Amino acid sequence: MNFLRNFLASILGTLVAFGVLFFMFILLASLLNTEDAVVVAKNSVLELKIKYPIRDFVGKDDADPFSLFFERSQSLDDILDAIKVAKEDDKIKGISISNNFLSAGYSTAQAIRKALENFKESGKFVFAYGDFYSQKDYYLASVADSVFINPVGSMDFKGLSAEVLYFKSLQEKSGVKMEVIRHGKYKSAVEPFLADEMSEENRNQISELLGSFWNEIITEISVSRNLSVDQLNTIADTLGGRNPRYANRTGLIDGLLHYDEYENKLKALLGLEKTNELNTINLRKYTKISNVKRLKTGKDKLAVIFAQGQIFYGEGGPDNIGQGIIVKAIRKARDDKSVKAIVLRVNSPGGSAVVADIIWRELELAKKEKPLVVSMGDMAASGGYYIAAGANKIYAEPTTITGSIGVFGTIPNISELAKNVGINAEQVGTNKNSVDYSLFEPMGNEFRKVVTESVEDVYDIFLERVASGRGLTIAEVDSLAQGRVWSGADAKENGLIDELGGLEDAIVEAAKLAELKEYSLKKYPRYKSSFERFMEDMEGASLQVKQNWVREELGPELLSLYNEVKGLMNQKGVQARLPHSLTIK
Repeated sequence: MNFLRNFLASILGTLVAFGVLFFMFILLASLLNTEDAVVVAKNSVLELKIKYPIRDFVGKDDADPFSLFFERSQSLDDILDAIKVAKEDDKIKGISISNNFLSAGYSTAQAIRKALENFKESGKFVFAYGDFYSQKDYYLASVADSVFINPVGSMDFKGLSAEVLYFKSLQEKSGVKMEVIRHGKYKSAVEPFLADEMSEENRNQISELLGSFWNEIITEISVSRNLSVDQLNTIADTLGGRNPRYANRTGLIDGLLHYDEYENKLKALLGLEKTNELNTINLRKYTKISNVKRLKTGKDKLAVIFAQGQIFYGEGGPDNIGQGIIVKAIRKARDDKSVKAIVLRVNSPGGSAVVADIIWRELELAKKEKPLVVSMGDMAASGGYYIAAGANKIYAEPTTITGSIGVFGTIPNISELAKNVGINAEQVGTNKNSVDYSLFEPMGNEFRKVVTESVEDVYDIFLERVASGRGLTIAEVDSLAQGRVWSGADAKENGLIDELGGLEDAIVEAAKLAELKEYSLKKYPRYKSSFERFMEDMEGASLQVKQNWVREELGPELLSLYNEVKGLMNQKGVQARLPHSLTIK
C-alpha cells in the first residue's frame, strides 16, 4: 500500500514539476518577446543586415513568443516589402547594407538588389560596408552608391565554381550502395553513386549554368560600378580584388574605412556633425512597421501561394512542400470569390513525383476558374518545374535554376556489407513476386524491370504535362529534358518559361490577366506556429534545435550536408528532383 501511495505521489510530483517548468518557459518566452512599439526617428537610416537564412515566405504569427527559440530565418517577402515601404517613408533617408553573410541563392540576392535599385529612384542613398565580402555579398552590395570595406578585411571575387562529391569507390569498399534507375542523360542526382568522375554531360550542363549566372552577375555589377565586363573578368582572373587595397585600386570598392569612419560618412549624408547621434533602425524592427502597411488595396484580391522546399509526401510545412498544406491553400484560393487570380511562387529542387502530380492536378482545376501565374525563386527544378508547367504564364529570374525534366529512383542496398559481416537473409513468400526486394540481397532483374517501368512511365507523364502546359510537342520537350538543368535566362530562350522577372512582375501579370486595376494580396499558406509544431512533434522541434546548433557552431555548409543526407533518407518512390546538390560559390 505504501509503495502504491509513493508511486502515485511520484507521478503527481512529476506532473506538477512539469507544469511549473512549462509555465516558466511560457513566461520567459513572453518576457523575451516583449518590445516597445517600434518608432522610426526622423532622419533615420534603415540597416539592411541579414543574419539568418532567407526563405521566400515565413508565414508565421509575429506575436508567437516561441519563434525566439525555433524560428531562425528571414522572409524575402518581408525584406522586399520593407524596402518598398522605406522608399516612401519620409523618415527614412537612406539604406545601409552592412556585414551580410547571405544564406540564400543568387536569385534571392538578385531580387533584393532590384528592390534596392528601385529604392534609389526616390533620390535616397544606399551605402554598403563590410568586414568581409563573399562574391554573393559583394554582388548585392555593388548596387550601392558607394561601397566600403574594413582596411584589414577580405574580399572574394574570382568567378563561380561548383563541386560535386562522388561515392562509387566508397560504396565498393563499404559494401553499402544505392541501386539506381534513372531516365535522362543529364539526370546526375544519382551520378555520384554510379561513377567516381563527372560525366561530360554533367560537366557541360554545370559549366553552362555557371557561365549563364556569372554573365548575369557581372553585367549588373558592370552597370553599378561603371566597369566593363572585360575589366571585371580580368579582375577575377588575376584575383585583383583579393584584398582591400587591390579591390580599391581596381574600382570594386570606393574606400577603406573602419566602421566608425563609415558611420561618419552616413552622418555627413544626413547633414549631421560627427558628434551627433546617428539614428538607425534595423530590418527586423522595421518589418514590424512595413508588415502592417498595405502596399496594395482593393476589395478584389490576388492569392499568392508559396511552395518552398523539397517535395515530400505528407502535410508539408515552412521547410518542405507536402500535398496537404499546398492543396488546402490552392482550394481556398480557388473557392474564395474575392480572389480573382492565383500566383504560385515556387522555390524547390523537386522531390516526390506523385506529390508533384497531385499538386499539378489541383492547380489545373484552379486554372479552369482563375488565371494562374508562376513566379520561380532560386530554383524551380524537376518536381518544382512539374508543378509550374501548366501555368498561364511563368516568370523566373535570370539566375533561377530550373528545368531538370527527368526522374529517377534510388534504393539502398547492403548485400555486400551483409556478406562481409556474416549476415544471411532468407525470404519466404506466397507468390512468384511477393518477395520483390530485400535490402540484404542484390537487386534481381525482375524487380529492376518493374522499377525501370515505373520510372519510364513517370518520365513520359512528365513530358506530357510540360508539352501540354508550354504548347510544345513531346519531342520538343524531350530535347530540352533528359534531366538537363537550365538557368532562367536560358529557359527563356528555349521556351520553358515566358518572361524574366520576379514575384512582383508575376503579380502584375496576374492582375492584368484578371483585368484588375486595384487589388490587395492574400498570402498562403499560414504555417503553424513554433509552439504548435513543438507540441505536435517533439522530434521536429528537437531537429530545429539541432539544426540551429549545427549552423551556429559548425557553419552552414555542414548544416547543408546534414539536410542533404536527411532528405536522401526521406525519399520514397520515384523522384522528380534536381539532378545534383549544387552549391554555387
